[in-house]
Amino acid sequence: MSFFRRLPSISVLSLLSGLLLAAASLTPSLIPRDMLFQGLLAGVAMAIGYLLMRFALALWCALEIPTLKGKPASVATFILAIPVFGVLVFCVLNARDWQNSIRLRMDLPALESTSTLTTLTVALVVFLVLFLIGILIQQLFFFLSRRLARYIPRRKANVLGLLLSALVVIVVTRDGVVNNALRTIDTSYAALQHLAQPQLAAPTQSWQSGSTQSMISWDLMGAPGREFVLNGPRKQDIEAFNQRPAKHPLRIYVGLAQDSDPMLRARLALDEMIRTGAFQRKILIVASPTGTGWMDPASYDALDYMHDGDVATVAAQYSYLQSPLALIFETQSGLEQATALMQVVYDYWVELPPEQRPRLYMHGLSLGAWSSMYAFNVFQMINDPIDGALWVGPPFPSALWNQANAARRASSPYVLPEIGAGQVIRYSSQFATPDRSGAPWGRMRVLFLQYASDPITFYSPATLWREPIWMREAPAPDVSPALFFTPIVTQLQLAVDMALSTLPPAGFGHTYHTRDYIDAWVAVTDPEGWTKDMTERLKQYCDQDGGLGCVGGR
Repeated sequence: MSFFRRLPSISVLSLLSGLLLAAASLTPSLIPRDMLFQGLLAGVAMAIGYLLMRFALALWCALEIPTLKGKPASVATFILAIPVFGVLVFCVLNARDWQNSIRLRMDLPALESTSTLTTLTVALVVFLVLFLIGILIQQLFFFLSRRLARYIPRRKANVLGLLLSALVVIVVTRDGVVNNALRTIDTSYAALQHLAQPQLAAPTQSWQSGSTQSMISWDLMGAPGREFVLNGPRKQDIEAFNQRPAKHPLRIYVGLAQDSDPMLRARLALDEMIRTGAFQRKILIVASPTGTGWMDPASYDALDYMHDGDVATVAAQYSYLQSPLALIFETQSGLEQATALMQVVYDYWVELPPEQRPRLYMHGLSLGAWSSMYAFNVFQMINDPIDGALWVGPPFPSALWNQANAARRASSPYVLPEIGAGQVIRYSSQFATPDRSGAPWGRMRVLFLQYASDPITFYSPATLWREPIWMREAPAPDVSPALFFTPIVTQLQLAVDMALSTLPPAGFGHTYHTRDYIDAWVAVTDPEGWTKDMTERLKQYCDQDGGLGCVGGR
């Protein structure tokens, strides 16, 4: 019975705080949420609001500040409850319309009227589960503090009991649940990559990676690498489209299982490039894959077509995890691999006679964009720079992207900045082409392709307490005009948005469309003899059945 006597009573003031945050979580953010995720978000927001108020009240009491008691306290609580319930009712009634305001912009079907009830039910269940977990943690604190109080003063026992309880929670969640879950996910993705599409036989042409003449093992390449090497456009496809001679695009990919050392994987890639004649091609792309090792065909296929297949693309895998997980848990792996690969390729390329070497570009999507930017060593290249770079959906921590944003003209929007006269660095989106200004490019062309609705790009840890710059500006066409900032809640919303970022259709969120890749590559690489009519024809071909894959993003 002592356990039940120590169970905490429900704090009405804390409950009101939780309801206020839950109501705010129903407002729209960048990515549309179905009712399951919306309920999960609302339940978590309610639990956080409850916990924060309980902490504030405990601190208030610890400081021995006078409090209202009896009838005055009840009256004050009732008065506070009126606006809280008013806000809650307002948000519940508008929740479906707010979500539909995003779905409308992304050409998604509207939610049904019954969806709000589902949200409220899920939110209540989630809150109760988290509340029970909180009770268990509190009981752990009581248990530890009581035992310690037998040997040390009560106040010290409480402090030490609190620290020990926190330590137990951290160890169980981080070293137990999180690490074991991460190892399971990593192992599952690794196994899946080697089991997926077993019908893909090794290439038979000597110039293809994974063939019997290749130094790269087909079995160790993994599913993303095998698909990238085999599934690109063929020479005859390119010739039929462009009505002129073409080459087989050259694709080199080193799987993570090939070797544990990123530098050895990079050197193997270089040896394979030399063997297959990659440095004799017109265009050379040093690419960094997404977290899983995936190479977006929406990007690479389009590039091969516009340069008549005279393209060599090289990449090395660094992780098996989805990009959001790899971004958190395997950040360094991607940075090390991209740096090693770019270093060996650039060192070889720069020694070639300028008139005989290919044009060299860097490229990456999502986490691949971050790692590719990290490998961009301006001090190494300042005397002999590469020809350019295309970075798509750059994650928010990317240092180079943040430096470029800091240099934007104040009159330009944060989601689509203008840097100087646009001679070196430009930005584009699904609503703004890279060459919209008509100004000439400089010697090196760097382009950021990003969508305003992409939370991978526009998330910020500071949204916990501060409104981001892009929320203070007029919303982009793919962003709901009903979006507004709420401390704590906006942080939670954007975190959920990142998890859902690849669910919207191509052209929104973190799912990049072939049409936008085509405009980007035309601007960055300036294909010889390429016209606007050819650009539109390639876009139309992409949209046809049997054409290029139009769905990108990871």
